[in-house]
Amino acid sequence: MLKPRESIAALDQYRSPIASREGLSLDLNENLAGCSSRVLARLRTLSSEDIARYPQREIGERLVATFLGVDPEQVLLTNGVDETLCLLFSTYLREGSELIFSDPTFVMYPIFGQAFGAQLVRVPAGEDFAFPAAEILSSISPRTQLIAIANPNNPSGTVASRADLRRIVEAAPDAAVLIDEAYFDFYGETMLGELPRHQNLFVARTFSKAYGLAGLRLGALIGPTEQIGLIRRFCSPFNVNAVALACLEEALADQAFVREYIAQVKQGREQIAQLCQELGLRCWPSSANFVLVQVGNSAGAFVEAMQRRGIMIRDSSANPGCEGCVRITVPVSQQINGVLKAIRQTLQEMQS
Repeated sequence: MLKPRESIAALDQYRSPIASREGLSLDLNENLAGCSSRVLARLRTLSSEDIARYPQREIGERLVATFLGVDPEQVLLTNGVDETLCLLFSTYLREGSELIFSDPTFVMYPIFGQAFGAQLVRVPAGEDFAFPAAEILSSISPRTQLIAIANPNNPSGTVASRADLRRIVEAAPDAAVLIDEAYFDFYGETMLGELPRHQNLFVARTFSKAYGLAGLRLGALIGPTEQIGLIRRFCSPFNVNAVALACLEEALADQAFVREYIAQVKQGREQIAQLCQELGLRCWPSSANFVLVQVGNSAGAFVEAMQRRGIMIRDSSANPGCEGCVRITVPVSQQINGVLKAIRQTLQEMQS
């Protein structure tokens, strides 16, 4: 009888959380402003020949490297950050090695870690989801091969300081340390400047959030030239599709679009926080494009009631420390008042 690897057979299947595309989707942290009009214009110019040819990823890597101020050999473009994780984890994890991450965090870390046979070392977040730097440092052992840190974190929106991240990188020189900066644009602090000093540091970026390209699946892994070269050996040369690469230059060029969206997110975050304070709901300061809100024991019922109003939000109550919590993607200016009204009405409905 054909059998898979035991680590694969032991995995629980993770299905897409998309239940419906009807209404306003505030459940996946997508860009509610869409994408740049310059990207759309570039899409309309694509020819049948552009689609029929294999893509040239290296052109996109040079664009990203120039934008980030690093060498092109330090950049590997990927089919979204999910492929970034798959490539990085498969390169450095081995059976019986240890993967360290704070809990709660991005759900794909433990999935990929378990798939590649690693022992999962879950370090609980501190009070109010504070980054557990001391606890992570004390968890590092000779078996530690990879440490994954989302900064800002998902689903909490909280952040780790550069000083704490630097201490972790320096304490584990024989382990790959990934700083997942998927939500960097809403926070502004990065570890890219530390790359020249650390041969075990990697930074991940995505174009799914601030740039509104989630449907094109485009991510980037930035790291030491030698290590990126090793990962590149395992990566398909045609892993990033031609449409995404064709749009990349325009997406990077239209920083006015990105700045405007970020400004709307920051304003919307504050408005949601003010409403929570008014309604007596607990929420946590967020440096991402979403807010984690504690609505009580019936988070599931709250999600369903919002959905009846045409608004999808994410039930986060299954995550450690997130009991009774929902995650709400911050809407843009033309949507925010309707969302605030729906939250208020839903809470009143449940209380009555």
